Amino acid sequence: MSYYLKRILYVIPTLLGVTAVTFFLLQALPGDPVRGMAGNRTDPAVLEKIRQDIGGDKPAVVQYVGYLKLILKGEFGRSYYTNRPVATDIALKLPNTILLAGAAMLFSALSGILLGVVMAVTQGSFWDRLGLVIATSGISLPVFWLGLLLMYLFSLTLKLLPPAGTARQGLEYLILPAITLGLHSAAYLARITRASMIEILSRPYIVTARAKGLSGFVVVWKHALKNCLIPVVTLIGLDFGSYLNGSILTETIFGWNGIGRYAVEGIFRRDYPVIMGCVLTGAALFVLINLLVDLMYGFLDPRIRHANNQ
Repeated sequence: MSYYLKRILYVIPTLLGVTAVTFFLLQALPGDPVRGMAGNRTDPAVLEKIRQDIGGDKPAVVQYVGYLKLILKGEFGRSYYTNRPVATDIALKLPNTILLAGAAMLFSALSGILLGVVMAVTQGSFWDRLGLVIATSGISLPVFWLGLLLMYLFSLTLKLLPPAGTARQGLEYLILPAITLGLHSAAYLARITRASMIEILSRPYIVTARAKGLSGFVVVWKHALKNCLIPVVTLIGLDFGSYLNGSILTETIFGWNGIGRYAVEGIFRRDYPVIMGCVLTGAALFVLINLLVDLMYGFLDPRIRHANNQ
């Protein structure tokens, strides 16, 4: 039990550190967000009034403490431009990003693990070399170029899928963004799975299982695959967290109304509450996912759990 408790307690200082670093880095950026909102020709008295309204006239430490109090209340403040609660906007946009990240992760996990297993089982054959070419191509293709290529091919040329929109308009809007976001991870998963499976398939207990007359399917999928899942699960967890925080290009290309586009709009406007809200939400999700990955380690390999309890 102490293994799981330690992992959960590590979350608190991590998130607190993220809030402090992000807040003070934004404060250190050159320029004045108030002048950016009101314009350079605005009367200085008006600028000072706006600065007082948003709390910008107080010392940075006082502002940070006030922001922590807001977070404890479940709030992220209000946008400088729309005056809407940032938490409300994030609550509307985050489900779209989670849906996109989940679909991309499902695609990458299924295709990547399957391709990796096939490559390992057929090591040195034509199928193994073909899989390596596919995996290398998937790693090398930039996301923005792949998204535009898929949009041109399947939307403009073949007219099979819509070029842009969100899943609220239909699940067909989810296919191209999910493939674009998940292909890079699928390629890495294929290579990691292949390397792990090749090592596992050479272990003595696999040789023993084959000697007992078990079919190749049972040996690969029941005995070998489970024992090579720890590095695969690690990569899946990291990639899923990065999807939630790094889907900006995909959401922009396909007009996906998610938290990535919302963060970009806040950055261009120097809308500090929006930026902070998006960063903290992404950090919390990333830490939570990695916590779940750590907890899964103890489930997949009891030796890890017992070693940490000693």
